[in-house]
Amino acid sequence: MTLRKDQIAEFRDQGVLRVRGVLSSEDLQPVIDEIDEFVDQRALQLHQDGQITNLHTDEPFQRRYALLFGQSEEMGKGLDIMQMLGPRMFNFLHTESLLGTLEPLLGPEITCNPIQHLRAKPPDEFEPHTGPSFHMAPWHQDAAVMMPEAETSDVITCWMPLLRATSQMGCMEVMPGIVGDGYLRHQKAAGTTIVEELLPQQQAVVMDCEQGDVVLMSRFTPHRSRPNLSEHCRWSLDLRYQPTGQHTGRTGHPDFVVRSQDSANKISHDQWQRLWTDAQENPRGVIGHRAP
Repeated sequence: MTLRKDQIAEFRDQGVLRVRGVLSSEDLQPVIDEIDEFVDQRALQLHQDGQITNLHTDEPFQRRYALLFGQSEEMGKGLDIMQMLGPRMFNFLHTESLLGTLEPLLGPEITCNPIQHLRAKPPDEFEPHTGPSFHMAPWHQDAAVMMPEAETSDVITCWMPLLRATSQMGCMEVMPGIVGDGYLRHQKAAGTTIVEELLPQQQAVVMDCEQGDVVLMSRFTPHRSRPNLSEHCRWSLDLRYQPTGQHTGRTGHPDFVVRSQDSANKISHDQWQRLWTDAQENPRGVIGHRAP
C-alpha cells in the first residue's frame, strides 16, 4: 500500500493522517495470539500466587484482560514490546504494507525507532481513581519523550488498534494543524503534558479506527487518550519509524533497520532480543523524557 499525493500533502500540512485498511487481520492476528498467550501465562502465575481467583478462560480477548486486571494490576507487568520481545511482534514491525505506507514520507531506508509500546487500556471501571491513571495519557507531543538532539529527526508515530477502537473505547484525540509551532514546553506533573498556558486552542478530532486502520502523526502533533467507557479492553500499538541515520531521541535503547536496499543492515529476532536485553541489564545512554 502507498499514499496518494493528497494524503501526503494532508500529513505534511496537518501533522496527522488516518489511513484506512493498511493492515489485514492476517497481519494482526499473530500479534494478538502472542499477546493472548502472554496474558494466559501471566494470569496462571498470578492465580498460583493467590492474586487472581477467577481466570475467566471463557472470555474473549477484548474482555478477558479487563476482568483479570480488575483483580490485580500486576497483570500489566511485563506487557510491553521491549519486555515481551516476541518473535511475532518482531515480524510485525517489518510488515510490508505498513512500511510501504511510510516510504513516501520517510524514503526507502527506514529504521524502527526504539520508542514503541503495546497499550492495553482497560475500561474505566477497573482503573484506580485515587490519582493519575497510567492508561489516560494527557495532552502531549511525542517530541516530549525524545532528547532535544532529535529535534530535526523525521520521526513518525504510527498508532493502530489491534481490534476496533471507538470513541467510547478510549481511542485517540488529536489536534491537527499544529506542527508548525514545533515543540511546546511540557511538564511532568500529572503525566508528561503540555504546559497549560501553551496548550493550543484547536478543535480536537477523535480518531476512531477499525481494525487495520493506522493513524500517522508528526512528533509535534498534540494528542491524548480518551476514557474507556466500554466493557472491553482497547488494545493498540504505537510504533515510531524514521529515516535511517537520523537521531532517535533515545540513545539508551536500540533502534534497528526494517527496510533497506542493503540486506546487511537488517537484524534477526535473536539479535533484537540481545540488543534490548543488554540495554535493560546494562543501561547506558539517555532514556528519559524531555520535560523538566
